[in-house]
Amino acid sequence: MSASSYLLRPTLELRNLLRNKRRSLATLLALVFGMLALLLFGGYVQSIKLGLETNIVRTAGHLQIQHADYLLFGRGSPQNYALDDYQRILETLKNDEFLARRIAVVSPTLTFNGIAGNYAKSLSKTVRVFGTVAEDQMRLRAWNEYGLPIRIREPKLLGTPADTAVIGVGVARILQLCERLALHDCPRPTQRPTVIGGSAADETPDDLKALVADIAPLQQARTDAYIELLSAASGALPNVAELRVREAERQGVRSLDDVFVGMHLAAAQRLVFGRASPPKITSIVVQLINSDDLEPVRTYIKMLLTKTFPSRPLAINDFRLLYPNFTQTVTMFDTIFSFISVLIGIIVMFMVGNTMSMAVVERTVEIGTLRALGVRRAGIQRSFVIESSVLSLFGTLGGLVLALLFSQVLEVLDLTWTPPGYVDPVPLSIRVWGEWKLMGGTLAGLLAITVISAWLPARRAANFEIVDALRHV
Repeated sequence: MSASSYLLRPTLELRNLLRNKRRSLATLLALVFGMLALLLFGGYVQSIKLGLETNIVRTAGHLQIQHADYLLFGRGSPQNYALDDYQRILETLKNDEFLARRIAVVSPTLTFNGIAGNYAKSLSKTVRVFGTVAEDQMRLRAWNEYGLPIRIREPKLLGTPADTAVIGVGVARILQLCERLALHDCPRPTQRPTVIGGSAADETPDDLKALVADIAPLQQARTDAYIELLSAASGALPNVAELRVREAERQGVRSLDDVFVGMHLAAAQRLVFGRASPPKITSIVVQLINSDDLEPVRTYIKMLLTKTFPSRPLAINDFRLLYPNFTQTVTMFDTIFSFISVLIGIIVMFMVGNTMSMAVVERTVEIGTLRALGVRRAGIQRSFVIESSVLSLFGTLGGLVLALLFSQVLEVLDLTWTPPGYVDPVPLSIRVWGEWKLMGGTLAGLLAITVISAWLPARRAANFEIVDALRHV
């Protein structure tokens, strides 16, 4: 057997690594924990991304069809930027063969600002009203493409009369409806606030007091929770509706919890547009079966609507545009993950480089002997690179196994945490298994770093002069 063939035996590099077990073990542990840290944080970031996407898609869908100017001006005047004759658009989407295989839910919604009042206590606040179809909401909330441990909440409006409303816990707290709604974790005021220059009733807008004056005596005698909802109507005068509050429901995000009022779509349309005007909506929510179809479906819907309704100014907005916080949060976590990856990569590079440099120094005489026996420079260099690759392979595979075990243990423990701005805890999960891009990219990245780290010491070893190497002490 030639010296070159002996040098390339598979067991030789492994035996060389075992010459200095302590140093090889330290480098191996650096690779194991580097791989473990990257996979755990990468899996955590992926869980946050998918969790945010799931929560948004369950409420707002993947796409929303709106008036072209609704995002810019519609919040202040939904009546002027609403979609009329929207049933034709719904039928066009539902009857299309291409979309039928890719769309899970198509549902109309009406969103507007209003003033909710608790006349019995002379309280009122601005709210954001969501008129929806309860049956469609149930189907929307069932979406869980990624199989995340997020519970499905049944819409509280399901099977209720038309004059029923659901409010956020924050709205119930501000309007002091906690007792009537039997909310145990809802703070109560320690004393009735004193209003400077008048009574508490002066806080209620005059138009709201006038509109609800006839029902004030009934409010005092009722035991159920009611609110008066005031909205700017299509005409000159505002409309008001008395709604029975079935329940206060946490909305997850604190900012939404303090303004949320949910009601049936038909009742919301009567409140905003009156009984004489044709009903309109502000958005058509489109939820897809698979998120990967978002761009093809949006392109197809735009082409379909332009062809079917050429004179109507329509826009198809995805959830990333409607909820810019999603994109900002994803970008922030991606940046943090990239920064951590660079730091771990630098640490691994120095550890592997130091290990290979020490091995080259210790085996200088051996390198000279091999060169004297006829081993080429490329063979010497290749030997050290293979050693580092073997070390990296064992380290990364060990880190991968530990990351998978840790993620499974975390699921069994069923831990939760409360993200910033949220009011409800969410499951703490680390998504590693199934994230092939994350696992493969991390493994390939660490392998590449170790090869690059070993290349410089290996090149120096290959360039030793035979005479100088043999007389090295």
